[in-house]
Amino acid sequence: MPWTAHALTAAQAKAIADGDSDERIAALNQAVADGAPGLAEFVQAMLDDAVKVAGDQVFVVRDDKAVDAATGAPATLPAEAEDVVNNNRVRGALGSALAALQLFSTDIGARRAGVGELLKQQLEEAQLPLIEKAFEAETDAALKESLERMRATILVAAPDKAKRLAAVTALAGSKQLSVASLLQERLAPDAETDPEVRAALARALDSVRSRLAWGERAGVVFTGISLGSILLLAALGLAITYGLMGVINMAHGELLMIGAYATYMVQNVFRSYLPGLFDWYILAAIPASFLASALVGAAMERSVIRWLYGRPLETLLATWGISLVLMQGVRSLFGAQNVPVENPGWLSGGLQVMSNLTLPYNRIAIIVFAGLVLAGMALLIARTRLGLFVRGVTQNRRMAACVGVDTAKVDTYAFALGSGIAGLAGCALSQVGNVGPDLGQSYIVDSFLVVVLGGVGQLAGTVYAALGLGVLNKLLEGWAGAVLAKIMVLVFIVIFIQKRPQGIFAMKGRSAEA
Repeated sequence: MPWTAHALTAAQAKAIADGDSDERIAALNQAVADGAPGLAEFVQAMLDDAVKVAGDQVFVVRDDKAVDAATGAPATLPAEAEDVVNNNRVRGALGSALAALQLFSTDIGARRAGVGELLKQQLEEAQLPLIEKAFEAETDAALKESLERMRATILVAAPDKAKRLAAVTALAGSKQLSVASLLQERLAPDAETDPEVRAALARALDSVRSRLAWGERAGVVFTGISLGSILLLAALGLAITYGLMGVINMAHGELLMIGAYATYMVQNVFRSYLPGLFDWYILAAIPASFLASALVGAAMERSVIRWLYGRPLETLLATWGISLVLMQGVRSLFGAQNVPVENPGWLSGGLQVMSNLTLPYNRIAIIVFAGLVLAGMALLIARTRLGLFVRGVTQNRRMAACVGVDTAKVDTYAFALGSGIAGLAGCALSQVGNVGPDLGQSYIVDSFLVVVLGGVGQLAGTVYAALGLGVLNKLLEGWAGAVLAKIMVLVFIVIFIQKRPQGIFAMKGRSAEA
């Protein structure tokens, strides 16, 4: 970095670099308020521990070359020069100064970044002149409002009662969680003693909390929809194998697990052979997880299940045995411990909607992915030749065979399709949770509940049941805790099925006779 801080005076550089912490911070804030040219470079050098002091002279040393902090001219570093020591408080002030210097940038993006950085830090009264100066110069309404809130945050502890009341009034319109914490702190008996100000603080705190409550409610709903989308993905495959074909497949959860492990293997291939494209491994993992689970499902159907159609108890026991074999096989290949699956860079982080509401990108992606899978499955069942054959065979197998449909082949295709969709669910689950041999066991019961509650063979019912159970479960968790919420959901489903055995949507027409 070229040294351009020569407009900084020697006195300013000395005051910032040497002396008592309070005096150094005051000198730093004054220099920021004065808009001293080159201050940003000097502050950065301070943070990089590249500043030394010898008497009244301050030097910046980089790459074994020293320059005078005031003039920018090359200088010979005296032997008695000492390193500038910055404690945590001074370092915090230096970081705040760098952010504050951005408040006066002509670039609105830089000003937004400066305001955002200051909002994360503990504001001090010494920064008030700077914030007021930036507030007067700011033209953007949103940034002006943020600066006003920062000003009020400082003034809420001012000695002048009128200033404190004005600050509390300004803070009452905030939607920030940090403001609620600040108002709560000021309501402590030893923080504010004036009855009028305490009453204003209480009103402001109620106002802020009422706004934050909407963020909490939206967060619960989003979390419920996210859980519902995961249940939907897990149950869509079961809606075919159980809902349409009548096969009680207890190995459905292990098909999810296979999809998740296929994603793990694709991730490792990209990390080893295509590291530059690692962020896009998930696009290759989606078809890989579908094919892996579909092939396993087709092998299950051809080898075991095709001999057990119409015999639900034997199917249940056989598929339960297959699930144990698949779990042990995964343990033998990959070990009993969970394996790490990383989110791509573009699925990391989240979208901050409110100060107490951040929507993770991976959860948003799963909701969108579930919608796309549902749409694709609905189109395949309703609009394609394979879908026509599947519907024909499941409604009347003998008549379909009479008109030339290869029912055995359709059974295999349908079961493979349901298994492949379970693999897609496993791929999605790998982005939000642990991947291990027992992954599928956490979702098999919930998947059956979703299919039964929605109505056997009804895709629309599966969607309503999955999203409804997801939101209901999260609402009850906030009220009664995770364990009681699960029990209450199960009780609700038992009562609902007692009253309406056919589920939310009942079959109509000839399919009801099967």
